[in-house]
Amino acid sequence: MTLHTILLQAGITPTDTLAAKHIKAASDSVRAHIDSLTNTLTNPDSLATITPSKLVSGIADMDWSGIVSNLTGQIITVGLRIAAALICFYIGKFIINKIYRLLQAIMVRKDFDRSLTTFLLSFIKITLLFLLIITAIGIMGIETSSFIAIFASAGVAIGMALSGTLQNFAGGVLILLIKPYKVGDYIYYDKYEGFVREIQIFNTVITTYSNERIVIPNGGLSTGSINNFSAEAYHRLQWKVGISYGNSVDTARRVVLDILKAEPRILQRKEDAVEDLKVPDETLIETANDQEEKKHWWHRVLHWHRKRQVKQLMKQAELIKHETRVAPPVVALESLDSSAVTLVIRAWAKTSDYWDVLYKINEQIYTEFPKQGLHFPFPQMDVHINHAES
Repeated sequence: MTLHTILLQAGITPTDTLAAKHIKAASDSVRAHIDSLTNTLTNPDSLATITPSKLVSGIADMDWSGIVSNLTGQIITVGLRIAAALICFYIGKFIINKIYRLLQAIMVRKDFDRSLTTFLLSFIKITLLFLLIITAIGIMGIETSSFIAIFASAGVAIGMALSGTLQNFAGGVLILLIKPYKVGDYIYYDKYEGFVREIQIFNTVITTYSNERIVIPNGGLSTGSINNFSAEAYHRLQWKVGISYGNSVDTARRVVLDILKAEPRILQRKEDAVEDLKVPDETLIETANDQEEKKHWWHRVLHWHRKRQVKQLMKQAELIKHETRVAPPVVALESLDSSAVTLVIRAWAKTSDYWDVLYKINEQIYTEFPKQGLHFPFPQMDVHINHAES
């Protein structure tokens, strides 16, 4: 078995033709001398006549200068390959770090989602490092297909062992790309609700109003139903108030509308939602567009998102203007129950003001109704007793 065969069986294929010839020549020379010594030692006639002087002369007759020359050339070749691989690795690592910082600066400048930025940067850096390592191994003259096969087999085994974890990983990628919610939103999922604090690769972390920390796997979040309370800019508030039979519905309606009108956070008309957006005037947009055209092309490329944000605001304002769900406050008689006349009250407010307005209006209704002669009934039952004559 030659040295060339041993390297082939070990999965190492010299890619350089000259290096392969040196290895083969050295191994053939060594094998020829070994075969000669073996024949001498195994031949009975030779064994009978062999002497230490003959053994020493046989070893001395070997072409040691050729063997040393071949081995020295091969060592120098391998050393140069290792040095080239190390230089390539460190240069590639330097370039990868520069690319990482450049992408990080671009994502921060373009106001990318923080969780998506972290995930994408980590994924890109790991992928580039893996390709760099494979390239360095190839420069050393080692066949890379065996390494790729080993990594692929290990990936299959790990994937089968961590199927649930990989499902959460895939769910995290979908959440970061589709964005059904973002950090800071208040969401409802299954029996959990709270503010989203972190969107990790495998889990989403939320905190409740009582500051309880809940970790939810992303696999279920990506396939389940999520109620995102913070997704819309405005929400409709609703109250149900019962008054006693005999009380005036018109009086109750007037009192409620006065309370709602006095609350500045309640939208009194549909146009208030458009005004809250603070959309720039058309002339200002045209002036901004003219200024953008006069600037250098690289400046327009780096700041293209500003123009897009203005257009998005105008589009959102146009949608809200034609949105029929945003309506002025309304008070209606919903039902005639057994113990009360139930009024339903509906009004719109910003999502950020939802809970404050809800609680404040509750308190004001409870305070103002008795002042206007309106009473809150209690569940009651009239019992009539008939005395039978004896």
